[in-house]
Amino acid sequence: MTVPFRVEALGPGHSRDGFACGVQALDHYLASQAGQDARRRVSACYVAVEGSSGRIAGYYTLAAAGVPLTDLPDALTKRLPRYPSVPVARVGRLAVDQAFQGHKLGGALLADAALRATRSEVAVFALVVDAKDEAAAAFYRHFGFQSFGASARQLIVSLKNFAPDAA
Repeated sequence: MTVPFRVEALGPGHSRDGFACGVQALDHYLASQAGQDARRRVSACYVAVEGSSGRIAGYYTLAAAGVPLTDLPDALTKRLPRYPSVPVARVGRLAVDQAFQGHKLGGALLADAALRATRSEVAVFALVVDAKDEAAAAFYRHFGFQSFGASARQLIVSLKNFAPDAA
């Protein structure tokens, strides 16, 4: 059974009460910090809202960033200009409420982030994430992300090569 969702910017009309993804830091961020970060323009927060109940089923944050060209895998830098850094969109947080886990909503949120980054009037080359643990890193690798830089859990995918329909 597919539950219809709409993804939209977090706003004052969204009730964040009761969101529980199973990771206290992510739950707390949505409840206490996401709105402030959006008002300060530090990051944008997008929520997946269940159509029938209006309940927040998941969310992600997106912010502009840059990464040093020298940190990127060679396969990604072949056609890039030799600037010191390249513009990327950073997915800072991504979480799905436990009641909605296992229904591919995380992948749908990631695809929405890629679409928003691609449509942005500010140019970005790729999506970047810092996976919190190996399970999160495996989730991102499933969608074509690859490690770069000093940490195996710092991951990147070219927006040109992003595969939102990966099974």
